[in-house]
Amino acid sequence: MSSPSSRRAFLSGLLATGVGLAGGRAEPVLASSQPLQFGLTPVVLDDRIAFLEAWADWIERQFGRPVVFVQRSRYREILDLLLQGRLDLAWICGYPYVRNRSRLELIAVPRFRGRPLYQSYFIVRADSQIQRLHDLEGRLFAWADPDSNSGYLYPRFRLTGDGRDPDRFFRRTFFTWGHPRSVEAVAEGLADGAAVDSYVWETLALGHPELTAQTRVLERSPEFGFPPIVAGPALSEPDRHAIRRVLLSQVQDAAGRALLNELNLDSFGLETTDLYDDIARMAGRLAGGDGA
Repeated sequence: MSSPSSRRAFLSGLLATGVGLAGGRAEPVLASSQPLQFGLTPVVLDDRIAFLEAWADWIERQFGRPVVFVQRSRYREILDLLLQGRLDLAWICGYPYVRNRSRLELIAVPRFRGRPLYQSYFIVRADSQIQRLHDLEGRLFAWADPDSNSGYLYPRFRLTGDGRDPDRFFRRTFFTWGHPRSVEAVAEGLADGAAVDSYVWETLALGHPELTAQTRVLERSPEFGFPPIVAGPALSEPDRHAIRRVLLSQVQDAAGRALLNELNLDSFGLETTDLYDDIARMAGRLAGGDGA
């Protein structure tokens, strides 16, 4: 069992900003080609740099161009880079996707436990006396990121639906800037509760059960479209088709399947944009619109 300090180091490492992974890799197959810039928000990985280098190499072999992963800790930073044309594609949350889907194209959606769906988990400490969501009233609560569906939009929508003001319901709130940090904040008693991505919590439970064992899932949301991989305006139409084919075929390749296993995913699938309509409706209702 790892120590609390090693856990903190692991979780802090997940959220390091400004990581570009081209530097330590071998020369790309097509050294003169423009690299594919692939943006990531924090993901749960035991050995992030080694894994992403292996995944970049695999995509590069299939795609025929060098691949550079660019990682940021805040969703907004990745979205801004994508919309500015400084990234070609990115793995983002469904909430920023629905707010910008006129400028973004859905490339592929991960399948987790056989489906392109995930949930928001409200979590508390395992030894907490809190038994229902309303018991968190007047407590300290951790949001993940203001552009997160599971870590911000849905929990606010859930409270509003009960006639509660999410800005007044808790005694105090703070942003952790990452779902792993939200889990850690609850586990270590820095927050009484949090709302986190079910995929992140379940993946942490596989790799770091000593951390998630200190928390308890209080309530699960309905299912929503899994955070998608999307293309920004900088990626050409032929490259959009090509990278989609690469991701959709990853499960059919032995090395590709091994990489998916490390991500705790089954495959990437082709989905339609209406997979995210529930998130769009929640965002519209909270903003006072019709949710379209």
